[in-house]
Amino acid sequence: MFQPPEYLIEEKVWVWQGKGVWHFVTIPKEISEEIKKMFGYLSAQWGSLPVTLTVGKTTWKTSLFPDTKSECYFIPIKAEIRKKEGIKEGGIIQISIQILV
Repeated sequence: MFQPPEYLIEEKVWVWQGKGVWHFVTIPKEISEEIKKMFGYLSAQWGSLPVTLTVGKTTWKTSLFPDTKSECYFIPIKAEIRKKEGIKEGGIIQISIQILV
């Protein structure tokens, strides 16, 4: 059985100020390109990909979303996770990413 690779990134949390305040982490371009090449066929609505993420002691399922301008995927970090792990805007966090196949 195919076991997808685990991607480990350490990136800065940024905030999108739109209708509501959303916190995100951008996956570096090189890793985004590899994910798209290997798993792009699994894309759902808006090109999203289902994943399991781990930050600190917290693991949850969500989706990666593509950004057409940067050609990178980004990860939404919901309030519940930010609160559990003490994540703040501008903070650097380490995330383990596992694509769900």
